[in-house]
Amino acid sequence: MTYKGRVKNGVVVLDRRTRLPEGAEVRVSVEQPRDGRDSLSRLLLKYAGKAKGLPRDLARNHDHYLYGTPKRS
Repeated sequence: MTYKGRVKNGVVVLDRRTRLPEGAEVRVSVEQPRDGRDSLSRLLLKYAGKAKGLPRDLARNHDHYLYGTPKRS
């Protein structure tokens, strides 16, 4: 079972009123904030538009350039 909560004053406080049995073994994992600061797309965005000398039709014909399939028109 998974419960969500937040840390307040160094103590994990669950979102719902949940009573866990005394002595229950638990595992806590910290989730990354969803504000986009550390997202893969944001990290890769700094490379967008930096490649030089690529064919103008690369997006349409990437399989042709990678694997030799026939070009799309």
